[in-house]
Amino acid sequence: MIMEEQNAFGDFEEVQEETAGAVKPGQQNLQNLGQVPMRVRIPRKGEAIGVVTQRYGGNRMEISCNDGKVRNCRVPGRYKRSLWLRPKDVVLIQIWPDDDGKGDIIFKYTPNSISQLQKRGLLKGIQDGF
Repeated sequence: MIMEEQNAFGDFEEVQEETAGAVKPGQQNLQNLGQVPMRVRIPRKGEAIGVVTQRYGGNRMEISCNDGKVRNCRVPGRYKRSLWLRPKDVVLIQIWPDDDGKGDIIFKYTPNSISQLQKRGLLKGIQDGF
């Protein structure tokens, strides 16, 4: 009777834990490579990278961009709840086509992304000193 109850649940195999140094098939061992590949959003045509220098109130702020210009930018309504911006935050702005002195903030970079942008040389035009 005991044998029948054990077989009612099916056969089980013993699970062995993988060692820390083992690499699964199809995966690279990123620890041995020294760097972890990272994807960073790079500005496209009509976009620029900038640093928040001053908040004006509401959804407006002053951004110093990597092309040397200071722009008055706003946070569009769809990003108001998701983007919490403070001075010295690095952001991606979309420049208005009809007015070069204004733009929309569309993305905020994380600290890891900022270091990748510095390595690529995309933050050279900003004088805030990172």
